[in-house]
Amino acid sequence: MSVLWTICSVNFSTSALTPVTPALSLDVFCRVIDNHGDLGVCWRLCADLAQRGHTVRLWVDDASALAWMAPQGCAGVTVHAWPNETSLQALTQDITFKVGDVVIEAFGCELPETFQALMVQGTPPVWINLEYLSAEGYVARSHGLASPVMSGPARGATKWFFFPGFTPDTGGLLREPDLPARQAAFQRQAWLSALPLDKPIEANERLISLFCYEPIALPDLLMQLSQTDERTRLLVTQGRPNKAVAAAAQALHMPNSGSGQLHISQLPYFSQTEFDHLLWACDFNVVRGEDSLVRALWAGKPFVWHIYPQDDLAHHDKLHAFEAVLDMPADLSQFHAIWNGLETGPLPTLSRATLGNWRDWSSQAQQRLLAQADLTTQLLRFVAQKR
Repeated sequence: MSVLWTICSVNFSTSALTPVTPALSLDVFCRVIDNHGDLGVCWRLCADLAQRGHTVRLWVDDASALAWMAPQGCAGVTVHAWPNETSLQALTQDITFKVGDVVIEAFGCELPETFQALMVQGTPPVWINLEYLSAEGYVARSHGLASPVMSGPARGATKWFFFPGFTPDTGGLLREPDLPARQAAFQRQAWLSALPLDKPIEANERLISLFCYEPIALPDLLMQLSQTDERTRLLVTQGRPNKAVAAAAQALHMPNSGSGQLHISQLPYFSQTEFDHLLWACDFNVVRGEDSLVRALWAGKPFVWHIYPQDDLAHHDKLHAFEAVLDMPADLSQFHAIWNGLETGPLPTLSRATLGNWRDWSSQAQQRLLAQADLTTQLLRFVAQKR
């Protein structure tokens, strides 16, 4: 059983990280579908579990993104290649190997049958099917339901649906116990000054982070920011956002560094911790997928969510449900609709007054969600009930 990821020693605070259950061993399975979002969620979960005193094996088919996402690793988490038949046969012969107390199958990734056979030998683990985040009504109805396994080597076993969500009747959102303290101690100016940018940030510049796919309204945003009466710095993350901005600037015959009141700066690849810092430092954040949406909510800053597009347009309902459950302001909902291609027309202007109103809403949403138990706490309580 080869370990792909080395473990670092990390200093953790004590009382806030005391596990709510006795120390557990967990096997978390993840397949990287697109853009490393699944891996991002699974890594945060694994790290949070380990910081609370548990031991985690993360099985993943492509761990390459962890080189920048979590360059220091995490004490208590080991990363392993997705098991193939050869490696699984070796496990069946290894008398020292034991399946974890809990097995988490993330996002319907389908456990290998040989591993399922190992799971039903001796005391079976609590088998969790960790689902995608959504605010739609089915989440609360389905959260915590049993899913009997009807075929295969684990026939007769039970999976349990665990749905993240935004309301108390769901599994909640990932949030480390020490997150509010880290956020309160964040030194914004010092962090900004240390960024490796092409041009130092000026004291009066408005800061906007960009982490997106290829939004059709991106040229409109660049043009609006270049013509505003306020100096704006667009901080662009690596990968698809970087390429999308280059294409939009070319379509506008705008230099890649921006024009007028807009200056565009490229960021290096950020670890998850540094990405949090980026969101805390900016006046407006553009995020995408699941992990960065949750981190934007915890940042308490105005944001727009670029939801992952689906061919059957199911993401439209998902976006509307999210807007409704958090009582999003009408003009911010309009910005989301245009940004995500649900509507056409000019984006609402990012004026000082508009961002101020959105900041009030973001802070209220943050406080409302902070009042609910976080996902890891709820997951551990659920496991304790099922063991």
